Amino acid sequence: MRIALTIYIVLVLSLSTGIASDAQTEFVSLFDGKSFAGWEHGGNWTIEDGAFYRKADGGSLTYTKALVPDDFELRFEWKVSKGCNSGVYYRPAQYEYQILDNVHSPYGANPRQAAGSLFFCMAPSKDTTKPLGQWNTGRVKCKGTIIEHWVNGERVLSFDYTDPKWSTQVDLLNLRGADLDARGGNLWLQDHGQPVWFRSLQWREIPESEALIANPDFTPMPVTGEALKQENDRVKRMLEAQHEKTSN
Repeated sequence: MRIALTIYIVLVLSLSTGIASDAQTEFVSLFDGKSFAGWEHGGNWTIEDGAFYRKADGGSLTYTKALVPDDFELRFEWKVSKGCNSGVYYRPAQYEYQILDNVHSPYGANPRQAAGSLFFCMAPSKDTTKPLGQWNTGRVKCKGTIIEHWVNGERVLSFDYTDPKWSTQVDLLNLRGADLDARGGNLWLQDHGQPVWFRSLQWREIPESEALIANPDFTPMPVTGEALKQENDRVKRMLEAQHEKTSN
């Protein structure tokens, strides 16, 4: 009885202190809130109240101290200006966590381009963004072929890109130029022409012992009406450009 009680107490203490049985790796801070240590940009980003602030045209802000781990969890906070369109790129060739003012940006009409989406691929299950001017929390988890996006503490995207039921969405990502097998790219924050803010950036490597399972109930928001028509027109133009390039 005394041994069983001791084991129970150890388990409770482990859970209460966050020491999980699979020994999760610790987060590493990517931004000290004061300097651009580890980051490169074209002079158009500044630091404002402990946050990266894109203030002018000049290109993206890239983390150069280390490459993104193959299996990782990334956490950050983001805030947009009116009509803002930006993104967090975390794998080579077009893996983008979309940052957007869903209300005032024309991109917001298409859920596959809305905040929290895997841009031009997978829509989130819902819009959980906060009103304009407020900080949002973002989170990306990737292990193997599983991708998850979170917005304000809610898992809004969770899928395995090898699952045949997502082939249409994955085809869009491939058309955009993604390489599903590519790993080891730089993390970068997009300058898409409008003011945007980022802070509290940190990541950790997901250990082999830690499972990440795609949510079987995940249902992306549908793309319909004029938004679908515009997307189809864009796909047609992209396919025509791709064909012209390969035929020359």
